[in-house]
Amino acid sequence: MIQRERIFSSFSAEDTDEAYFFYKNVLGLQVEKEEMSILTISINEGMRIIIYPKQDHVPATFTVLNIPVTDIEDAVDELSKKGVSFLQYDMPYIKTDQKGISRMENGPSQAWFTDPSKNILSLIQE
Repeated sequence: MIQRERIFSSFSAEDTDEAYFFYKNVLGLQVEKEEMSILTISINEGMRIIIYPKQDHVPATFTVLNIPVTDIEDAVDELSKKGVSFLQYDMPYIKTDQKGISRMENGPSQAWFTDPSKNILSLIQE
């Protein structure tokens, strides 16, 4: 049977030391270093995300982690001050402003950026 309380997500990183610094110090998440250079990000209610090292890492071409925020403007400004660059999109279905924020009429506001391994992450305000 499926053990729902133990479900977790994972993705790879080129350098987990670099990832540890980024996720802990830049994003302010609760990150632990485990054996074999594996990182565990703890989320509420026992949920977790595993980041594992992979020498031939190829970043995903899609968002691997969405981070809910209460005020996307403030969150983008705060991360920009910490050196995070937000991605720019100009496509028929998604456009971002000069800060990198997409403000959809019938959806959430969202801003995408990458971690040190070029995995795509987003801030999302519903």
